[in-house]
Amino acid sequence: MTAATLTRTEDPMSGQARVEHRPVGVPETPRWWRDAAGAFTWLTMLFVVALWVRRGGLAELDSTSGALTTLGRLGGLVSAQLLLVQVLLMARIPVVERSYGQDELARRHRLVGLWSFNLMWAHIVLIWIGYAAGSTLGLWGTLVDLVLNYPGMLLAVAGTVALCLVVWTSVRASRARLRYESWHLMHLYAYLGVGLALPHQLWTGQDFVGNTAATVFWWGLWGAAVAAVLGYRVGLPLYRTLHHRLVVSRVYAEGPGVTTVVVTGRDLDRLPVGAGQFFNWRFLDNPGASRAHPYSLSAAPDGRTLRITAAHLGDGSAALADLVPGSRVLLEGPYGRLHAGVRTRRKVLLLAGGIGITPMRALLEELPQGPGDVTLVYRAHSQEDVIFADELMNLARARGARIFTVLGDRATDRASWLPQSAAHLSDTEALRHLVPDLADHDVYLCGGVEWMDLARAAVLAGGVPPANIHFERFSY
Repeated sequence: MTAATLTRTEDPMSGQARVEHRPVGVPETPRWWRDAAGAFTWLTMLFVVALWVRRGGLAELDSTSGALTTLGRLGGLVSAQLLLVQVLLMARIPVVERSYGQDELARRHRLVGLWSFNLMWAHIVLIWIGYAAGSTLGLWGTLVDLVLNYPGMLLAVAGTVALCLVVWTSVRASRARLRYESWHLMHLYAYLGVGLALPHQLWTGQDFVGNTAATVFWWGLWGAAVAAVLGYRVGLPLYRTLHHRLVVSRVYAEGPGVTTVVVTGRDLDRLPVGAGQFFNWRFLDNPGASRAHPYSLSAAPDGRTLRITAAHLGDGSAALADLVPGSRVLLEGPYGRLHAGVRTRRKVLLLAGGIGITPMRALLEELPQGPGDVTLVYRAHSQEDVIFADELMNLARARGARIFTVLGDRATDRASWLPQSAAHLSDTEALRHLVPDLADHDVYLCGGVEWMDLARAAVLAGGVPPANIHFERFSY
């Protein structure tokens, strides 16, 4: 469905006809888009390798200096191509995002980035040593000559420093010491590094100098990447914000340390979003509006309002409690594949841990279902930590769903998604006790990263194929 559906109904109070606006939901994306994206990656890599071969890359392997230099050129070409892929992976292109989901895109982004970074350093070291082997300047003299006398090299050095900073802050040990806001700001230096490195490649790269087709190809690809970033990470969020005129309408405590925010706006029935998805939110009239925070919808979109619920886990989420009605809202998205469109089976298990109940509550409301089709298992530390209790019970009665609340402190004798009171059961046995036909279900997962990994392992051991397990991580 790609346009809002208008339904004519009769108001039971007045007897007068009225028109209801139903949300458009998540547009369907053909499965071949994933294949097309993969083919693009390999074809562009094949092209840059062909450039290297055409310019005599293989012929230069006959000497030590030539071999080092030509292999360094090849490493630089492939590194730059992978850097382009990195930019496109996180450009928020809607059809790509819907095909992979943010979690899978982030995983591929990290993998491609690792290879690009390593090849970049292979390029630097091999070119340096290769030039030094054929020069009388020596190792350090050659390095100074390259940096100071070759066009674009000072810019390339600055770009390399920026990219090294990004990689260093992305290493798990370093990342754990940084606030999300600081990490996100430093990560933006990747764009600076890319921009500073490109002139060196085009001005001095042997495979580009005098090669019009190669230059046009490379400029065209980078131009498309820049257009994608500006269009989908800047232009589309601004358009949607201005068009929908989003403002905060209600703010209330959902429980201890948990706040719910309701947002209203214009033409929200035309926003292509489904239950289970998330937006990156900025509340413009509050401190910290320059920083976006990912929050899932905690209620199915109804075409009139959007609702989020967040635990106070950081400065951004704690500040939600201080929002006042009328505050303006800027959002990016929707993102994520944790929605009804990825469902492949009639029976569904919604498995939520802690504040991960928010997208699950929305899915429980939106998923088409018959009696007994949907089961929600909600893991919380204590009864005081349970939110949406009345809403969940009302939804279960109205939809014919089953709900199990699993309470208690985490088991201490092993890594487990279960509480200590159920530690006598294996992780999979406990799931089968609640859902005997577990292997026949699609499973949606949301919670803390470690908890989700343990729960996913239990689901896999219970016979659910990986393709039928849907989840989204919100770690950075």
